[in-house]
Amino acid sequence: MISNLFVSFIGFASGIAVGGGFVAFLAVLGIIPRLIQLVGSRVHLRSLEWAVITGAMTGLAGSIYEVSTEFAIWLVPLVGLLAGTFIGMLAAALTEVLDVIPIVTRRLGMASKLQAIMHAIVFGKVAGSLFYWLLFIPYK
Repeated sequence: MISNLFVSFIGFASGIAVGGGFVAFLAVLGIIPRLIQLVGSRVHLRSLEWAVITGAMTGLAGSIYEVSTEFAIWLVPLVGLLAGTFIGMLAAALTEVLDVIPIVTRRLGMASKLQAIMHAIVFGKVAGSLFYWLLFIPYK
């Protein structure tokens, strides 16, 4: 009985810590305000906030429960696209906040090649993802 309570407490405390860290991370990076700036309208503020909340809750439910559906052939690419978009936006926000790429290019004397570097990063990420999902996973 005591061990069940202890495990429940540890699980709940861990969830609060991870959730708090996630919210703090989004707040520090300013992802929602940045999305509003990109969209160009504050009208979509609640929609963006609810999209983040719904995505977090869906991810939580997906990690707890085993979900099975006959539409997996269509659902998996959609979820992959949405998850990839989120991770890409998170990485872009972190890069933007830290100004990593402009600082590195200036220090290395490659500021004139910034556009080529950005294209190389994008194409490298796409090539790596395609390799992983199309070649590596099927043979694993």
